[in-house]
Amino acid sequence: MLRRIAHLDMDAFYASVELLRYPQLKGMPVVIGGGRANIAQALEQLRLTAAQDDPDQPWDAQAQRDALRRIPLTAFARLAGYTGRGVITTATYAARQFGVGSAMGLMKAAKLCPQAILLPVDFDEYRKYSRKFKSLITEIAPLMEDRGIDEVYIDFTDVPGGQREGGRVLARLIQKGIFDATGLTCSVGVAPNKLLAKMASEFNKPNGISIVMEEDLEEKIWPLACRKINGIGPKAEAKLKRLGIETIGQLAQREPLWLMQHFGERTGAWLHAAAHGQDDRPVVTESEPVSMSRETTFERDLHAVRDRAELGTLFTTLCQQVAADLQRKGYVGKTIGIKLRYDDFKSVTRDLTVDDYTDNAQTIRQVAGQCLKRAPLTQRLRLLGVRVGSLRKTSDASMPPQTAAPSDDATQGAIEFELDGGSLARAP
Repeated sequence: MLRRIAHLDMDAFYASVELLRYPQLKGMPVVIGGGRANIAQALEQLRLTAAQDDPDQPWDAQAQRDALRRIPLTAFARLAGYTGRGVITTATYAARQFGVGSAMGLMKAAKLCPQAILLPVDFDEYRKYSRKFKSLITEIAPLMEDRGIDEVYIDFTDVPGGQREGGRVLARLIQKGIFDATGLTCSVGVAPNKLLAKMASEFNKPNGISIVMEEDLEEKIWPLACRKINGIGPKAEAKLKRLGIETIGQLAQREPLWLMQHFGERTGAWLHAAAHGQDDRPVVTESEPVSMSRETTFERDLHAVRDRAELGTLFTTLCQQVAADLQRKGYVGKTIGIKLRYDDFKSVTRDLTVDDYTDNAQTIRQVAGQCLKRAPLTQRLRLLGVRVGSLRKTSDASMPPQTAAPSDDATQGAIEFELDGGSLARAP
């Protein structure tokens, strides 16, 4: 049998989930992230109206879902006039036609598409739909690799229908099953390996299926820009262009030795293999995370001294969120670090490795505070992050009882933000 690997990518996933909740926004430019939709008042008015019309009718979850569909467009926040540091998580295809896209600042997006509707992120809802579509996939094709909330790799090779029309028949079955169960669409690429499958899933978005066979390499892959290869980032792309290489086909024509001389032995060999569509990576059904982190970008640049109370609160919250993530997913870690980004967009990281594995919020906060002492603070901050690495399953780690950092219900034991010769110091 031919090896057939699929990459399935949900179409504008977050935005599509929101359109299920607010079908009145279908076809309109909508962006997700950073904002707060002003719809609570409208929902309350609908509740009061329903109570007047039928006092005996319960205001349950179904009633609220029905009411959300009737909220008037005037109740939704618009991008016009937006000020702040928010960034777009995703956008509907109607918004993308205006040049609006993921990771773009909301202020910039407001200039491109001021009429776009701005909705907040609701990760609980997105995770619910993510679990639903992945469960459906594994019922049909059990060898699935989870690559995030909205994408997976699937091994079609030995699944009934996985070889028919190069995998198109099975892809169509999964695509229809997901739509029938969730109302969401997805795009699927099927190819001999994960590298080509991921590229193929972008060929025919949204709601498309693309098939790549080994003999299609020259026609379908080589004309593409090198950046289309997953793993070639902006810096590598810029270097390739300086060397006169812009397409995958041009990259494929270079000798392996030449690539190794310019990019190093390991990277050069990988570039040569990738350009020729070679990728032996298996579909991994279970993988362990390397680290877990939380970070936040501030609405305005914060000063280490004048805004230390606000920074201290945000810092505590991030540590608590990381600890909750670890506990929910059943992991502990022993390398704890922080990330700072300054107002000139330069970033620094600091980390410490402790003796015992932990998922304790106060311990994480205490160690992260020690990392903060080593970070320069001569500039304003625009981002703060906390990370826990060197993870192990909680059940596999030997965790003797820990002495947690003192409770800081007020300020006792807190790691405060305080300027001390350009670094963070522990408050007395």
